[in-house]
Amino acid sequence: MITVKSILVTTVATLENHAANRGEKLLGNASSVKRTPDGKVYVSGQMQRHVLFSAIERLNESDPERGETYVSNGDGISTKIETDLRSDLGGFLDTNLGDYSGRRTAPLSATPAVSLQESKVGQDLLVRLKMSGKDAEKKQALALNEFSEKDEMVMNFHLDIGAVGAVKTFTYEGEAHVATNYVRKIDDAEHARRIRLFLDATRSMVDYANQARNAVTGEPHRVLIVLDPGMSRKAMQYFSSDETRQQRILAELEARGATYFLGDDNDGNGRSVYQAYTAALDALKDGKLYRPEFA
Repeated sequence: MITVKSILVTTVATLENHAANRGEKLLGNASSVKRTPDGKVYVSGQMQRHVLFSAIERLNESDPERGETYVSNGDGISTKIETDLRSDLGGFLDTNLGDYSGRRTAPLSATPAVSLQESKVGQDLLVRLKMSGKDAEKKQALALNEFSEKDEMVMNFHLDIGAVGAVKTFTYEGEAHVATNYVRKIDDAEHARRIRLFLDATRSMVDYANQARNAVTGEPHRVLIVLDPGMSRKAMQYFSSDETRQQRILAELEARGATYFLGDDNDGNGRSVYQAYTAALDALKDGKLYRPEFA
């Protein structure tokens, strides 16, 4: 088994009758779904990270090995990467520290989710029912909210394994930077556990809106998981590429020694999505995860 330095996960999920990027209490009271200039609905990278960390929080809460770890709220991220999983995987910026030690780049990154085809957007008429008392005196409230009928959404996630549970320290002589070192904040067992949490969470994307009438899911029906000995995000293009490019993407992964797992719930001859995730999680247990000693 290779030494895994990064994990890339690209998925396709079907979102039906949704406004997945619109959480009325989470990201404002927007009535329109987001669309690219060519008419494809998309979900922002900010929302993708929110949903992913919600999944990580659920998985962590039910993990008997979680110890004192938790996922902080997005509006109050700590700098305690030993226990705060959002701080560790999501990075932070503490402007109160007054120097570069207050910034930590996120090991976990996500792209916006974008529909593979042009989207068909409808409108939902909302009516506020008049009530007795003071509400009876108000004018009838009408609103139009947009929704997208059905989209095949491509979602991408990437994790820098060496940066999980570690911070960089810099040594200066005068104004010259003469050395960089890593300081580990967690042991190898917790390091491996957090990486498994990340991978497992990418198939558990459900918290897209803070409203009961928008219960959509981003759980995938197609997936490509890459356990990579290097740092590459090229395979994010897999599901939006034609067959020739797909074959060459996989050939390049094989040539440089990456291990990949394809899952497709529509293909009765290959792995299902569940089987692909199971195989990838098993490979992580048996493999070697990169932990840098120094830069």
